[in-house]
Amino acid sequence: MHVEDGLLGSVLAEMMADSHRAGPRDVPALVWRAGRRLGLSQVWIYLADVQQQHLVALPTPGEQIDLPGAPQGAEALDIDGSLAGRAYRTQAVQLAPAGADTHRVAWMPLVDGIGRLGVLRISGPVLDETMLRRCESLAALTAMIVVTKTPFSDVFVTTGRSRPMTLQAELLWAFIPPRTIGTSQVTSSAVLEPAHDLGGDAFDHNLANHRLHFAVMDAMGHDLASGGASAAAMAAYRCTRRAGGTLADIAGAIDAALVRWIPDRLLTCVIAELHVVSGRLTWTNCGHPPPLLIRGRRVVDHALERSPHLPLGLATGLGASPPQVHTAQLEPGDRVLIHTDGVTEARDLQGELFGEQQLAQVVVRAMSDGLAAAEALRRLVQKILTHQGQRLRDDATILLVEWHPDR
Repeated sequence: MHVEDGLLGSVLAEMMADSHRAGPRDVPALVWRAGRRLGLSQVWIYLADVQQQHLVALPTPGEQIDLPGAPQGAEALDIDGSLAGRAYRTQAVQLAPAGADTHRVAWMPLVDGIGRLGVLRISGPVLDETMLRRCESLAALTAMIVVTKTPFSDVFVTTGRSRPMTLQAELLWAFIPPRTIGTSQVTSSAVLEPAHDLGGDAFDHNLANHRLHFAVMDAMGHDLASGGASAAAMAAYRCTRRAGGTLADIAGAIDAALVRWIPDRLLTCVIAELHVVSGRLTWTNCGHPPPLLIRGRRVVDHALERSPHLPLGLATGLGASPPQVHTAQLEPGDRVLIHTDGVTEARDLQGELFGEQQLAQVVVRAMSDGLAAAEALRRLVQKILTHQGQRLRDDATILLVEWHPDR
């Protein structure tokens, strides 16, 4: 083993051991000390905000311990207009041009699995290939520590918020999984807007037993009852799925929960699963816009369009006609896109709809340029916000699944 490898292993082992009893506010100092042992002069953590518009420095470590050069306050860097943002967008290390200072600066992606969290700002007298490899390992462990401590701390959560959440948004975000998950065979990524003021939109995705389970839901209205309807639907979806229920069983469970506990609140949804080995897609559609199939550089017209069932939550219940389950065979590289009507029905000041055609064009163009699904959706949301003057009148939720068994 090289001396460098031994040093790296020792530093990461100590950092991992110290992390078990470290509080969330201790994490920046923990990472800083590890970086110093590796030969860096500074290491700082920046996390993406909930709308993925800025990278925000974690609460200043200098408030707890004297760490020279710590960011002052909640320093925010523009994701679309900074070198740090480029590292986040491309998930590739970005080395700043050499200046008069003897220390170089680089931005390192902070990724959990395939889900983007933010970036590390690293600096030191030498940022050669060996040091950058060390920093990649440091970033990987940092991401794991951030993820494990986020569920029981508001430090990381509030860092990503530019303003308080509404009550219904807080309720829904408590149910929503990480925005991006995946393996070497499949990727699923989703976005929601307005992030701080969600009404009734929600999504879920989960990997189990060679299957990707995913769903997009849209409850009627834009108030706490709407958020409650989607939250109840998410609970019924997961409870039934985990008990081995079929897609029809899941739809029935959601319908029964709404009728019993939140009457007079309708909900549309697409509930689906993809067998990640064979590419067999099954889904059911309850009053929702049909999924889109993107193959290569185009949308395959009407490929996944079927007659939808009625929305869930009607007073009459499902009765004797449960939602029909549909099937389709995907090809390697195919992408399935599910959206709520707040996406295509977004209007500009002249009343022009964003529309399904523009939705497909933005996604196809972004992914043809080699962008990952998460970045393609982030750019799509920016387009929708620009189209509607930065203020959405309805929730806009998009989920994109890509099947890539030969990647």
